[in-house]
Order: sequence, then structure tokens, then C-alpha cells
Amino acid sequence: MTTGMSPKGKARLAGALYLLTIVFAAVGTSAENRYVLLGDAAATANNFLVHAAQIRIGWAGYLIEMACNIGMTAVLYDLLKPAGRSVARASVLFALTAIIIKTASRVFLIAPFFLLGTHDALSPFAGPAGLALSHAFLHLNTQGAGLAMVFFGIYAILSGYLIFRSTFLPHFLGWLSVIAGLGWLTFLWPPLGFRYGGIVAIAALIGAAAKIGWLLIVGVNEERWLAQERGEAQSIWA
Repeated sequence: MTTGMSPKGKARLAGALYLLTIVFAAVGTSAENRYVLLGDAAATANNFLVHAAQIRIGWAGYLIEMACNIGMTAVLYDLLKPAGRSVARASVLFALTAIIIKTASRVFLIAPFFLLGTHDALSPFAGPAGLALSHAFLHLNTQGAGLAMVFFGIYAILSGYLIFRSTFLPHFLGWLSVIAGLGWLTFLWPPLGFRYGGIVAIAALIGAAAKIGWLLIVGVNEERWLAQERGEAQSIWA
């Protein structure tokens, strides 16, 4: 998708997609946090009936986030592969696994629309049964998103390693990526991850802001990128 684009052009495209990923994630998270009240099934069901449009907008935001994330992953692979093609390929697999899990989990976020009597085909589930089942699906949405963060964490650590190995990006960006990745690994034990997820998210946002700013404003050192690309192409590990 970036054939013929300069290294700085790739960096700026990656930065733009990264920024869009965060913006649309914020749209989805804002709606979910406001209207999905885990532990209060009745209030949550009422929110789905009264604020259906806002919740659907949040759900669409999540889907656009994942689409931007796919594009960002592809461009960053192209940008970072001179630092190690094998590791870059592995990082893409972890990122795509996370994206698939998180996207599949978001199906559960709209399940209440089908279980609370708002869809004729499933209207028999209206009432207490639909209330309980829809709330269970919302818990699955949250747990699935947490599981995805484990794979995003591994992706962030591998990306940080590639930045360390690169000669065209500053190493502090790699440190920020590794710190965020280690934080997301707390979701290996979900109670720990959900307890400290807010702190980890702040640390990750700081790292993301630094990376986005650098990619958009500075980009990469093109001479060093091209030199490392030539060297990696000749490596037996390429």
C-alpha cells in the first residue's frame, strides 16, 4: 500500500492512522463508559432503549478504530522492517490477532439491541431473560477487549524492540512502546488488568502521543532508513 512512497511519507501516514485510531477509540470508549453500566443491568438496558443512537455511534467508532489500526499496522510494518523483517512479521501477526479478537468482541456490545425486544426476530427474549443475557454479552465484550490487550502488548514490545534496533528513529520511542506493552500484559490476569487499566492507558497514551508527534512532524532519517533497508535485504535472516 506504500509502494513508491518515501520513508518520511510512510512515517507521516503511519502517524495519521495512529492518530485516527486513538480518536475513534475515544469515540467508542466514551459511549461505552457512559451508557454501559456493568453491575446494573436495568439501568444499562434503559440506556440502550433511550440512547440507542449514541451507542450505535460509539460502536461504529470502535469499528473505524479497528480499520485504522489495520492500516497503521501495515504501514508501520513497512516502516520498521529494515530493523528486522522476521520480528516485524511476527509483530504484525500479534497485532492482527488482537484486532480480530477485539473486533469480534464488539459484536457483543450491540447484542442488547437484539435481546431487549427492539428486534422482531428475537423479541421472545424481551423481559428478564433478555435483560440477563444482554448483560452477560456486555461482560463478554469487556473481557474480550481485555484479552485483545495482551496481544497488543506483545505487539508494542516487539515494535519497541524494532525501534531500538533502528538507526532512523530515536530510542526513547522504543522505551515508551515497551513500557506500554508491559502494562498491557497485566491483562494476562484480568482482575489485575482491569484494576490498573486506567493507569496503563495513561502511560500508553503518553507514548502514543510522543510517537504520533514524532512521525507526523519529524518522520524518519531517510538516509539511515535506506541504508538499513539495504543491509537488512542482504541479511540471511530477512
